[in-house]
Amino acid sequence: MQLQASDYFIIIVVIIAAVLAGLYYFNRKNYKKVIESQDFIAANKMTVQIFVIDKKYERPTEKNLPKNIYEKLPKSSKIRKMAIVKAKVGPQITTLMCDKPVYDILPVKKNVKVELAGIYIVGMKGVNLADKKKKTIREKLTLAARGEKKEKETKK
Repeated sequence: MQLQASDYFIIIVVIIAAVLAGLYYFNRKNYKKVIESQDFIAANKMTVQIFVIDKKYERPTEKNLPKNIYEKLPKSSKIRKMAIVKAKVGPQITTLMCDKPVYDILPVKKNVKVELAGIYIVGMKGVNLADKKKKTIREKLTLAARGEKKEKETKK
């Protein structure tokens, strides 16, 4: 019994369909977890003034995170580099984690008002993240071109 090209095609289509069904299932499961975590963060965030001592991108270890938090991290988070901020919150020096957009504009050696949910920095108060983020060369050129168009329109 020989397999023909159509048989191979059917087998490949069935395998691809099974893989896509599995990915769809896991995506829905993870999406629900993300929504639950966002709701939890929104319910528990509070505005606090902190003094940022240092910020780094590094893998979480028991040295740079509290032991109980390090143990609760999923395995995938332990492998990946994260934005870790060392800051003074009140009289205590703590290690915090944050989002990339917040990490990019967070000034070092300055007092900053941030929205904190546990040890997670959700956002900064009084700062527009879109204006402060580092722009690529393409974005800078686009903004410059728009600025020139506006100048020509105002001169007319």
